Amino acid sequence: MNYKMISYTLGILLLFEAGFLLIPALAALILSESALLAILWTAAACLGVGVLLLFTRPERKTLHARDGFVIVALSWIVLSFFGCFPFFISRAIPSFIDALFETVSGFTTTGASILADVESMPKSLLLWRSFTHWVGGMGVLVFIMAILPLGGGQNMHIMKAESPGPTVSKLVPRVRNTAFLLYALYFLMTVLEFIFLIIGRMPVFDALCTAFGTAGTGGFGVKNDSLGGYSAYIQIVVAVFMLLFAVNFGSYFALIRKKPREALSTEVRAFFCIVVAAVAVLTVNVYRLFPSVGEALRHVFFSVASLISSTGFSTVDFDVWPQLSRTVIVLLMLIGACAGSTGGGFKVARVVLLVKAFGREVHQAIHPKQVKKITIDGKPVDKSVLDSLFAYTVSFITVYVVSMLLISVDNLDFTTNFTAVVATLNNIGPGLSLVGPTGNYAVFSSFSKGVLIFDMLAGRLELFPILLLFSPVTWRR
Repeated sequence: MNYKMISYTLGILLLFEAGFLLIPALAALILSESALLAILWTAAACLGVGVLLLFTRPERKTLHARDGFVIVALSWIVLSFFGCFPFFISRAIPSFIDALFETVSGFTTTGASILADVESMPKSLLLWRSFTHWVGGMGVLVFIMAILPLGGGQNMHIMKAESPGPTVSKLVPRVRNTAFLLYALYFLMTVLEFIFLIIGRMPVFDALCTAFGTAGTGGFGVKNDSLGGYSAYIQIVVAVFMLLFAVNFGSYFALIRKKPREALSTEVRAFFCIVVAAVAVLTVNVYRLFPSVGEALRHVFFSVASLISSTGFSTVDFDVWPQLSRTVIVLLMLIGACAGSTGGGFKVARVVLLVKAFGREVHQAIHPKQVKKITIDGKPVDKSVLDSLFAYTVSFITVYVVSMLLISVDNLDFTTNFTAVVATLNNIGPGLSLVGPTGNYAVFSSFSKGVLIFDMLAGRLELFPILLLFSPVTWRR
């Protein structure tokens, strides 16, 4: 274990967080908000601790797989811990556990909130709240790698640990260049959405926060009704971009290289098939609840895009929809976005692999002497990928069941508990019942919020980096 490299990386991370905090500080200064002092104190703390950690500059920068997992897990914990202080010091969120919950929800792009009245919060803190989505969407360490060299050329261990999905590959030979390309695409798409929102006459502040929330597929809004009060044009723009950010960014790179067949991978096609099927089923099921079929289609399309991308914005209260629709909604939460996107969930790639693995087992039960390989896009899937998939699935179910048992001590109804864990472990945000689009997570005790904080971090980091922190083997030299 390269402890000095871990400390050094955390130091760099805190320096970047201090820089990130200058954005809401500038907003607080322009708007003459009292939250300015809390933001500056936090930035100073990040700067001070970061500089101290840089004194542990390592002699060797070699990183092994477990070093990458530990760096990623600790980075997200440290980032969230310091990032919650603007809310706590300013007393915008008086409870520390609530401030931490809100911040972890922001950085992990979950969008689950304990706030009942978002509009009463200072705008500078609303900006910081939404900006955490943008920072966490592609991964803060991926951002740092795009700017600074880390790990003696072995950054792939960090990228694999931080990037969501069953497989992670380099777009170009050098990992640093890959990180730069990813963030360039991410930035350009964010700017493009911002421009479309401004064209729709959305206020600049609202458009900026909404673009941050959409890009990171996070879903923190600046209005109590999320996006319900905005025009149909704005809702459609956001829905389209939620789906775009939920697609594997490797597909966009393939389009740039003029490889449309590679861009339209099996996973991407399956993703859009699920979207179309869900929109069709839900529209037929709920159109009587709306003045017209067109309006029903718009709200259904927005809700499907929001839930499968794990963004969590809302235009209507889908918790009052019929049971069929609510069941489909939970399934969308579980499936989630594509691997290599900013979205959460189990990932469409894993669902496709599980279906193919199931098909192979059925085939071999009928024809036991035949050997059938699983292929994706014409390429055989390596056994190690399948082993990792099965291990992830078992871990996912285990964490889910344990979390459900732990938060049940609050004695809330089953639907609330079930969907709260689904929404946090899959980084969705809203669930059903008490944590639906019109509710929030303030109903849970501090203990249960701690469990859900763990779920948000574990879900964003694909379980293993967080789980490995609890293994004694991880910390052996």
